[in-house]
Amino acid sequence: MTAITVRNVPEHVRRELAARAERSGQSLQEYLLAALAELATTPRPDDWWAQVRERARTYRGSASSDDIVEALRNVRGE
Repeated sequence: MTAITVRNVPEHVRRELAARAERSGQSLQEYLLAALAELATTPRPDDWWAQVRERARTYRGSASSDDIVEALRNVRGE
């Protein structure tokens, strides 16, 4: 596994992260590793929208806008 060093972390930031780790029952290293893993696996909003736009551009479904509106009304109980 690779090590990452973060320099010049303000003391108040380190204290807050350590407190959050303690509240969650984790060491600071465990807490930060979990946070980094989540950060790495969660798409940024602009990347997510780009994926949505690409899927919409290439979608070749057969639902019309009327079909979609009717399905939404059914789900909402209208």
